[in-house]
Amino acid sequence: MATVEGSAVKLIELSIPGLFVLESPVWSDDRGSFREWFKDEDFQAAGVTFHARQSNLSISKKNVVRGLHYSMAPEGQAKVVTCAHGELDDVIVDIRVGSPTFGQHEIVHLAAGEERSVYVPVGVAHGFCVTSETGALTYLLSSPFNAPFELEINPFDAELNVGWTIDGEAIVSPKDAGAPTFRERLDAKELPLFH
Repeated sequence: MATVEGSAVKLIELSIPGLFVLESPVWSDDRGSFREWFKDEDFQAAGVTFHARQSNLSISKKNVVRGLHYSMAPEGQAKVVTCAHGELDDVIVDIRVGSPTFGQHEIVHLAAGEERSVYVPVGVAHGFCVTSETGALTYLLSSPFNAPFELEINPFDAELNVGWTIDGEAIVSPKDAGAPTFRERLDAKELPLFH
């Protein structure tokens, strides 16, 4: 694990190769707060190349579980995510065949007004659950949504054993609830390779 400090954003690598928590200062006063949550030069200083091609905003209510989603697009798809409202737990699963952390996951708590964001590398699955009454996740994508290449894994797959922090019954889309398991995706050769 490595930590690289830039002028505004500090990148801290987690146990999954290429996965970083981003920390940047929050400046607050009686009007509210301000934070730079992505700065290209700080990514470059950490050896991470990221060019935003699309930006998304997801607003969800408490106990919503979204994911686990990933892209098999030829150009890959990395993400930089941050919580713009409320609180949520961001879940990243290493599904890259050949990775030293294949099948392992990390959970990073994100909250609006705090200093943390996450860089999600190409080839891993991503999801989140909202722990406040409502939550908003905003994310930058390195490649645009490309429907034929967008896949999902069942977020409650027993083999992955993600400890979703929900208080009550999970609210999940039919597509995610009916998604194949991790093992089914592996057997069908529908998982990315580790590079």
